[in-house]
Amino acid sequence: MSARPSALLNTSLAGLALASPLVLAAGTAGVLAESADILDLSRIGAVVTKSITPEPRTGNAPWRVVPERAAMLNAIGLANPGIERFMREYATLAGGLACKVIASAAGFSIDDYERVVRGFAAEPALAAVELNVSCPNVHGGTEFGADTGALRELVSTVRRVWENRPLIVKLPPVTIGTPAGIVDLARTAVESGADALTLCNTIPAMSIDPATRRPRLASVTGGMSGPAIHPIITRLVHDVYQRFARDAKVPIIGLGGVSRWQDAASFILAGATAVGVGTGMFIDTRSPLRIIRGLERWAHEQRVSRISDLIGKLEAA
Repeated sequence: MSARPSALLNTSLAGLALASPLVLAAGTAGVLAESADILDLSRIGAVVTKSITPEPRTGNAPWRVVPERAAMLNAIGLANPGIERFMREYATLAGGLACKVIASAAGFSIDDYERVVRGFAAEPALAAVELNVSCPNVHGGTEFGADTGALRELVSTVRRVWENRPLIVKLPPVTIGTPAGIVDLARTAVESGADALTLCNTIPAMSIDPATRRPRLASVTGGMSGPAIHPIITRLVHDVYQRFARDAKVPIIGLGGVSRWQDAASFILAGATAVGVGTGMFIDTRSPLRIIRGLERWAHEQRVSRISDLIGKLEAA
């Protein structure tokens, strides 16, 4: 097997040529370039920066990351250097990395997102923007990614600022209990200007220590990630692909619980063009390289000329 992924793994995400489908998820690979110290990024499709907000944030008090069975809970609180320091100290490194860089934007108002993305636009080496829309809207309280009206206004506003590069919207795993389902939100994001979707952010969750009778996270609740959520996200990727993205030709980054090549292959068969690795980096910092090798073997065994030939090719039961 070659040291670098063969052309078999080359893929395209909303016009971005990627060396492989593997994407290092936001918040799990440092602010921007830190993962280059432990991984050969020429074998990675893209790295997503930490989610950046207008002002610096120290994040939540500890504990803000706790392990669970087959999962991890986190409530980091969007700790980041803020857009001014990010652009001054980090963004200029993007052009020197051996893979594409996707900048992640977060905020609590549309003005927040617009300010951050306007800052990103000044650095041509930032290949795309991913909107983390799981932040509560300070004007309405509901997450931007759970309300079609708020999502439409946000994406259309950012689209005007981020004109000629791909815009990706990272949706929360909305399944029940909200007026809009995941397919409705995906359609709204694309109709408002998104070029691609990331499915999905962490699942809201909570963990309690029976001995102390206290929540394990200082913020009480947080987001669950890791292998336990992979089947849930697989269904969401499948639903969005089958009911909207396939016909609309909208690429999906499948994100949630990928720690083995089989997890990545499942997302691709469900309809994902690319696959994000997040908590897998905490489990094993070298896991993306193992996943890439496994995907290459799988694609050879499937006798396809490109791994993209396997997108959505789920056989009927």
